[in-house]
Amino acid sequence: MKRQFENVAAGGTFDLLHKGHRTLLMKAFEVSDHVLIGLCSDEFVRKLGKQHETAPYTQRMAELRRFLCENGFFERAQIFPLKDKYGVTLFKGCIEALVVSMETASTAAEINEKRKQRGLPPLQLIAISMVPSENHVIISTTRIRRGEIDREGRVLK
Repeated sequence: MKRQFENVAAGGTFDLLHKGHRTLLMKAFEVSDHVLIGLCSDEFVRKLGKQHETAPYTQRMAELRRFLCENGFFERAQIFPLKDKYGVTLFKGCIEALVVSMETASTAAEINEKRKQRGLPPLQLIAISMVPSENHVIISTTRIRRGEIDREGRVLK
């Protein structure tokens, strides 16, 4: 099957890999032959100042690899530690597009501005809608860690 792109990137913390994360990754593999996945390093996660505990990089990596293997994507993926919000996006020829959520679309726009300043062509942006839980509030790791919902977006309390 011919896909729209040869190489795209997606990135995130991917803590407690949930339905929203899986939707983003599935979209990336739907549109591209090869997906570079930036997985936030533990140091970068600390800099992000998340309001909740975050699983260590090795645990998040193992869960991400399991998802890729279970869905037949492992051979088409390359996971790398994301040490800042730019990852591979500011290098010429690495990728053609970014797959982002509406929550991170502003970072994607910032990336394209930095690419323009460096004389690089803009990346195409594929933004997916945030995935709602059964009570119509977006699924997030924060809500899962609070015990409000499970990883599928089912309300727990």
